[in-house]
Amino acid sequence: MNNEIKNEKVPLTGMTQSELTHLCKEYGEPDFRGNQLFNWIYSQKERNIMKMENLPKILRDSLDENYKVSSLQLSKVNASSTGQTSKYLFSIPSGEKIESVLIEEKKRITVCLSTQVGCALGCTFCATAKMGFMKNLSVGEIVDQFLFLQNASERRITNVVFMGMGEPFLNYGRVISAAQLLNDPDGIKLGAGKITISTAGIVPKIIRYADEGWKFKLAVSLNGTVDKERSKIMPINKKYSINDILSSAQYFYEKTGSIITFEYVLIENKTDSIGDALKLKYLLKGLPCKVNVIPYNSFDDSFQRPDTKRIEQFLNELKSGSFIVTVRWSHGTEISAGCGQLAVMNGDNIEN
Repeated sequence: MNNEIKNEKVPLTGMTQSELTHLCKEYGEPDFRGNQLFNWIYSQKERNIMKMENLPKILRDSLDENYKVSSLQLSKVNASSTGQTSKYLFSIPSGEKIESVLIEEKKRITVCLSTQVGCALGCTFCATAKMGFMKNLSVGEIVDQFLFLQNASERRITNVVFMGMGEPFLNYGRVISAAQLLNDPDGIKLGAGKITISTAGIVPKIIRYADEGWKFKLAVSLNGTVDKERSKIMPINKKYSINDILSSAQYFYEKTGSIITFEYVLIENKTDSIGDALKLKYLLKGLPCKVNVIPYNSFDDSFQRPDTKRIEQFLNELKSGSFIVTVRWSHGTEISAGCGQLAVMNGDNIEN
């Protein structure tokens, strides 16, 4: 039970039921105390150890001396003018900051979680890339975002997307563990089909994910139809080409029977031509999948969103393809909470 940082309490969020049971046994308590502690943290979402009333006071006192529930500290909340979208700025124990987003749309309440501080992939159309890569988040730091946002929401969160800051598959083990905690029937109880993990196309991890048989949804940011052009905006394409990604998607489908969602950002004069739509239809022909088209959300003057007419032309061409097509109009773009806009610069929000 040595604290990782001297004189710093160790967060309980991120620990599994078995780990909490082991912890309670170290204090001489029976196994069921671990189950109670797990329930308080993940099901009842209690943030104060001393308020966990069915735990013996001596255990609460001992835990409170060495542990804390949360691994994050809330620094700031920005709400959109409609009130549908809120962006949360958190500090982690090592001092860096991350962002998460809560989106309320009719009956669907979605949270977008970060998995890294910054990102190493360097996608030129993404604000997070401007930060560079700093570190992977712990399991607790990932799950704690959800717990904070659930406590802030008046309604139960229905969907989780790992699409915030960072590349989830470059923090693979911790992301999977976080998803398992979100899905745990004794805790948060979010269905596996309501959890989506997104990747820019880390092919070996897509294969591993398929082999391990996880039931969480998988999304791949494609954002291009020609290797030369995709490599300009997504440098990871130089390592894992479009054909590599499509092959891994086919493997994933054959192995799991589940379809991949391809995310496709429409960037003016980069990915939005009728020719791109035709190529995309050709590339995905015969592959059971879904294409989620995302009109670009700008954060500087490097790229622009196509005009409405050009977006409609692209969609009209794409809808004659053999796959499902949806459109994601990002919410909260005015507070830089849209897809591709999350970033923290100089210790605060990039948009301030």
